[in-house]
Amino acid sequence: MYTQMKTKPKVLVTGSNGLLGQKLVQQLVDLDEFEVIATGRGKCRIENTGFQYVELNIEGEKQVDEVIGLISPDILIHGAAMTHVDECELNQEACFKANVVATQNLISASEKADSLFVFVSTDFIFSGLDGKDPYLEDSTPHPVNYYGETKLEAENLVKESALKWAIVRTGLVYGMAQDLTRSNIILWVKSSLEQGKEIQVVDDQVRTPTLAEDLAAGCVLIAQKKATGVFNISGGELLTPFQMAIQTADYFGLDKSLIKRTDSSRFTQPAKRPLKTGFIIDKARKQLGYEPKTFQAGIGILAKQIILASS
Repeated sequence: MYTQMKTKPKVLVTGSNGLLGQKLVQQLVDLDEFEVIATGRGKCRIENTGFQYVELNIEGEKQVDEVIGLISPDILIHGAAMTHVDECELNQEACFKANVVATQNLISASEKADSLFVFVSTDFIFSGLDGKDPYLEDSTPHPVNYYGETKLEAENLVKESALKWAIVRTGLVYGMAQDLTRSNIILWVKSSLEQGKEIQVVDDQVRTPTLAEDLAAGCVLIAQKKATGVFNISGGELLTPFQMAIQTADYFGLDKSLIKRTDSSRFTQPAKRPLKTGFIIDKARKQLGYEPKTFQAGIGILAKQIILASS
């Protein structure tokens, strides 16, 4: 249940139980510049205090209208989405509801509240096959899977709305969150090598891996500056998964000989992946003062979080 608070600008976060959502809420609370309202499905999974939590199913138009109408946020950061690429391909109706219908519901309600609408998108709106990578904010999208199609459709809904808006494009987000079991490349490589398992890692895909804390920081900068437009918010290094695995093994002092180089053609997955995406982040650096951590520094941050989680 939402309770009216003091007169700081209100920021409402969707998907606050997820990896990005948890980091966003934590950073916004630490900043102490905003009244923070976290929303999500089910009970709150964030252990921090200093914010309000409201259960919200963003696929329900009536509930979204009521909640956004009651809160009337100055800024809405929409980070909730169905992001598992293969599940999106196999369950297209669920993916459309989660990524397109929910976004339209939030846009309609936010237009009435005159909120700044910050939408988190993905590098998967691009084909990665056009030789234009790494991509700029004005590059031409061409998704190769259903997940990318829904995120591009949602982007277009945002652009066509009557809102003040910002679109945050990111890629290969990694990190650790409270009460989440989903793994990432660093945890997977570390765990596999510690168990002496040989792993096959592709070296023909290129990404700009993004620490979840950095993505959250980019969204917070947009909220603080009330920035509008499209921003690439990602890591600053173009790396293949193989290079990421080698860096992970080096950091933890694990056996690199267990990491076997392979390519995407060896794997059969329901959804096609873009081969080479990655972002040029000069605009975010200049206009927002955004500066991401190196991948090596990101591994170090995760290493500390692993120790804290197990203590």
